[in-house]
Amino acid sequence: MTIEAALIKPVVDVLLALFQQGSDLKLKHNAQASVREAIRELLQANPDENRAAARIAIARAAGILSEDVVLAEDMLQKHRATRARTRGKSTTGRRRVPSEPVESETPAIKPPGTPMPGTPTSH
Repeated sequence: MTIEAALIKPVVDVLLALFQQGSDLKLKHNAQASVREAIRELLQANPDENRAAARIAIARAAGILSEDVVLAEDMLQKHRATRARTRGKSTTGRRRVPSEPVESETPAIKPPGTPMPGTPTSH
């Protein structure tokens, strides 16, 4: 009986290690997929920064330190800097040029009691 107990423990340990490896591989696969999704999100016209940051955090928590994670973090940082710099500008991004005043013979606002030019006066 002691021989059987001595053989069971290593078998159980090997099985537990295999299950742990399987779950680690699945976790890393899901984390790599989340990094790809974060990069795809940041390439959109109006990305959701919080979603991308959460997906990057998932990859970091899973222990993935590939250049894809670094790329995604860099893209997120650049997007946040660009968004802060362009906040408040017009949609085209061009500044408005003040127009020069137009000279005209008739004033835009006529003071009360003054006749319009070209009308006969009754003096």
